[in-house]
Amino acid sequence: MRSFQQRITDFKSRDIQVVGISSDNPEETRRNCQRLGLTYTFLSDPNLEVIRRYDLLHEKGGPGGKDISRPAEFLIDSSGTIRWVNLTESVTVRASPDEALKAYAALKQPGA
Repeated sequence: MRSFQQRITDFKSRDIQVVGISSDNPEETRRNCQRLGLTYTFLSDPNLEVIRRYDLLHEKGGPGGKDISRPAEFLIDSSGTIRWVNLTESVTVRASPDEALKAYAALKQPGA
């Protein structure tokens, strides 16, 4: 999350909107974003509706056995089509901003 914040101008210059989704309630999400200095859009999904829709539910994976989202990064085009996904089983393994930008560049290539 912080690494994407550090590269936010690189995403904005390519018209890529960075959006995070949290299973925390809106107030917790707001506090966490402030604490981490995140300025991009963060959605609160405490009912896990979007998290389930993208098949990201990690049952009992959070503190105290709370259901949370598996870490994932998506590139979704303006029509809502998922064009690239990085999905892992470990909360410590995430795509870097460079990986996401490289995937975006590959999608912009003719024939992609």
